[in-house]
Amino acid sequence: MWITNLHRFLTGTTKFYFIVWLTLSLLIATLYGTLAFQPAFSSEYVVQDDARQHIFWMRRFLDPELFPNDIIADYFQSVAPLGYRALYHFMAGIGIDPIVLSKILPLVLGLITTGYCFGVALQLLPIPLTGFIASVLLNQNLWMQDGLISGTPKAFIYPILLAFLYYGMRQSLIGTGIAIALLGLFYPSLVLVCAAFLILQLWRFNRKFPSVSHHRRDYVFCFTGLAVAFAVLLPYRMSLSEFAPVITAVQAKGLPDFLSQGRTSFFVNDAWSFWFNGRSGIRIDTALAPPLSYLGLLLPVVLCFPSRFPLAKQVTGKMGVLGKFLLASAILFLAAHALLFKLHLPSRYTQHSLRIAIALAAAIVITLILDAVFACRDAPWRISTVKLGSVLALALTSLIGITLVGYPHLVLNTFPWTAYISGNVPTLYEFFQQQPKDIKIASLVEEANNLPTFAQRSILVGREYAIPYHWGYYRQFRQRMSDLIEAQYSPDLAIVQEFIQTYGIDFLLLPTTPLTAESIANDSWLMQYQPAANQAIAKLEAGKQPVLDLLRTDCAVWETPGLMVLEAECILQ
Repeated sequence: MWITNLHRFLTGTTKFYFIVWLTLSLLIATLYGTLAFQPAFSSEYVVQDDARQHIFWMRRFLDPELFPNDIIADYFQSVAPLGYRALYHFMAGIGIDPIVLSKILPLVLGLITTGYCFGVALQLLPIPLTGFIASVLLNQNLWMQDGLISGTPKAFIYPILLAFLYYGMRQSLIGTGIAIALLGLFYPSLVLVCAAFLILQLWRFNRKFPSVSHHRRDYVFCFTGLAVAFAVLLPYRMSLSEFAPVITAVQAKGLPDFLSQGRTSFFVNDAWSFWFNGRSGIRIDTALAPPLSYLGLLLPVVLCFPSRFPLAKQVTGKMGVLGKFLLASAILFLAAHALLFKLHLPSRYTQHSLRIAIALAAAIVITLILDAVFACRDAPWRISTVKLGSVLALALTSLIGITLVGYPHLVLNTFPWTAYISGNVPTLYEFFQQQPKDIKIASLVEEANNLPTFAQRSILVGREYAIPYHWGYYRQFRQRMSDLIEAQYSPDLAIVQEFIQTYGIDFLLLPTTPLTAESIANDSWLMQYQPAANQAIAKLEAGKQPVLDLLRTDCAVWETPGLMVLEAECILQ
């Protein structure tokens, strides 16, 4: 009797089981989200890695005087999607700091993602257990990556994309239209995947040759969705960015930034990595996590044996919707390669779709396997007085349950993976906060990347902000980098003074140790900026001492072990 009750609990379809499994799904999503709160609020100076790029400039919503004439802040503000920018602007208007909001949003978005993932899974196989498994697998995958946790535009992808699938499978015109509009407001490039999917929905592939639909409702659904997609993408198309044009493939191949060891490596030599991993690939590597997700690859095989897996007969015809969604993603992936980089990175069109699809597929396979084992529980073989089938069913259920829920906590050293950056030099941030809001800081040290967020002051350049996809921006960024490298390592005071006057520099942040050739040669990021890097190395190896080394004592205004700040006005005098 107990084994029958367990089977009923796992595969029951009544409202009671729906509520139980949905509640468990939401509880686990809440657990993952709250686990991230501890590091997020452990210190005043904590920020998620990607938030340093995409959120720091939003402090302008709280204080419009911040980051004046700052090309870095202007650039990241210009590429921020409209809805994403409006949400943070609204919340700042009621007093919520953008950095704080970015730490709270992942929990909220995770819960919405869980609800829609559960609903999509039930559209494919109406067993609540399937919804639970799918949502847990997807949540684990997302909390092992740095997308949802970031609070940046990519954090909004999963709740909106799953909402699109959910309403698309239910043929809800209003729901689908709203999902497309929201996607356009928060992550517009994926609207193209939705548009391709809507067109594919007009086709039928259940015969020897593809044919188009003869139902008027299908055309109304398709063209309404396309109209929404067009309307939401039109403002982006018509806006002329001051940082245009988009970099071309020819230009990118000539920049070390895009090569194997570059800051934004794209053109790698390994064919497998190029097509399946990294920015250029479909990112199958990020989709196949946690390990139970690999079972999703068995779905086509399992569905071929309905006699062995009785629940396979309950898998709905909406599996075709998921297949067309993946096909639409693949079409845009190939288009992005063909139009490099006009549609930005090819990986963004497939990696999110794959994560969702594999989590759903794995959940269906696990459900079918569990049911098949329980179906064999009446096998005549016995261990003592207990049927072997019952023992196997209980053992497999326990193994899958422990693996499903316990894997990230028992195996991974860090879960959830937050990629939070902690500021370790609070006195430096406080020093700059006491300076006028329009100052500009020049530095090549790693700590400079934290200054816009923690000190709320402008920097000339920083590794985190070396994003090369818009040539109008990156052309200026590269020039700044070359000029800063030349000035920092120059033995000629006039060159340093000219640099300070050209860019309006107020302070220079330097390491306390003497400037050496090794500090350049061992930094792959600095070596991208040629010929300035090699010229600086040559001067140092020739024994020419940088003038900034000679001015440390006279012009230092702040110092701590490892870092020091020089005042530009002192250098000019």
